[in-house]
Amino acid sequence: MSRTLWKRFSSTITTRPGPPKAHHHAPLPDSSFPKGYLATGVHCGIKKNAQVLDLGIILSTRPASAAACFTRNAFQAAPVVVSQEVLQKNGGKARAIVVNSGCANAVTGKQGLDDAWAMVKTTDTLLDPQPDAGRNETLVMSTGVIGQTLPISKIIEGIKSQASKLGTGFAAWERAARAFMTTDTFPKLRSRVFTIKGREYRMAGIDKGAGMIHPDMGPPSGTGQLHATLLGCIVTDAAVSPRSLQNALAYAVDRSFNSISVDGDMSTNDTIIVLANGAAVEGTKAEEIDEERHPDAYEAFKQELTSFAIDLAKLVVRDGEGATKFVTVTVEGAPTYSDAHKIASRISTSALVKTALYGEDANWGRILAATGSVPLSSPLDPKRVSVSFIPSDGSASLPVLVNGEPEKVDEVRAKQILSAEDFEMRVQLGLGSESAQYYTCDLSYEYVRINGDYRS
Repeated sequence: MSRTLWKRFSSTITTRPGPPKAHHHAPLPDSSFPKGYLATGVHCGIKKNAQVLDLGIILSTRPASAAACFTRNAFQAAPVVVSQEVLQKNGGKARAIVVNSGCANAVTGKQGLDDAWAMVKTTDTLLDPQPDAGRNETLVMSTGVIGQTLPISKIIEGIKSQASKLGTGFAAWERAARAFMTTDTFPKLRSRVFTIKGREYRMAGIDKGAGMIHPDMGPPSGTGQLHATLLGCIVTDAAVSPRSLQNALAYAVDRSFNSISVDGDMSTNDTIIVLANGAAVEGTKAEEIDEERHPDAYEAFKQELTSFAIDLAKLVVRDGEGATKFVTVTVEGAPTYSDAHKIASRISTSALVKTALYGEDANWGRILAATGSVPLSSPLDPKRVSVSFIPSDGSASLPVLVNGEPEKVDEVRAKQILSAEDFEMRVQLGLGSESAQYYTCDLSYEYVRINGDYRS
């Protein structure tokens, strides 16, 4: 279909408006942001609209432990390659994050690598006007269209201009969050205060993503296939050893960012970075939290990080391109966590399931078909499988399959549940005690319209 015919066709489609999203972004108390960090965002000229921010910086005023999970795509974008090298050379230490939106700097060859390094080295000068030439302390992220080179001179000037704009409160962090955005409809920013063994800490996080979302990130130097555009960073003023921070992040990412899907498609730039600068305990004799020396404190930190990462990841699904539903897919009674996670992923990426969700059709046969297509560590027994729809308002659930036997479904009740913005689909396998959750959305006409014209 030609572009002219496509635009004519798409203009005739009547779409159902998605839920309002403004309430997912509200001012946060300045006191909830972690100590020892500065942030901002500017317009440097990557995007045509001068009112749209496209370059963000977050930096720590003191040394920090750093951890990251990156795309496993064979076509890792230049910023992914460069950030992994910075982390490896520094032994899990970094002090700054620089991100641009509007251009992914992916599949850009040697020029792309040179540009990513230029962003790193220029941001390093904000930390020290005369940085050590052999030591880099900045991690870099990019998002946008693949295959185009960065307007690097504009970016360099933009980085230099940010020194006077860095701040510590909500306004500064919001500017940084807006600089992450591509097709996002609202900036995704969260902060929280938490306590471990009587000591108070803070955490703040930004992520972005609305389409090409089905991440599968791992620690540096992972291998495999991935293709998604999800960027995120979390910073805390807790003191955590680099090794323990990396392990906690890997655990958290598997249960958050690696458990969401908008459309089942993945890109070349996925990156989640965490910094822990210890500013909350500066001037005290407190040691870095370490999983071997302080197992209880480490476990508490890991769970806080996981909970926070899940909150951030859910924002991506809620802002899914064209999405009108936020759906939790729960798989219970699996032999292993991996089994449960794989089934939840398969259900969440099924086009047939996702279009039925948009049509508010309780077509549970599609859920079963997706479930049965996944090889498991133990054979699936169809006579043990149950499926239910769970409303978000606390009212009674709606079983549609119980121990392999179909229920007589109240279609009016099913329509009520599926017409809500939030609900859950629960699959019980009856094979074990492990469970997993995925967070997904429906697939609408509006998604097709957005992505049919993405580059035009």
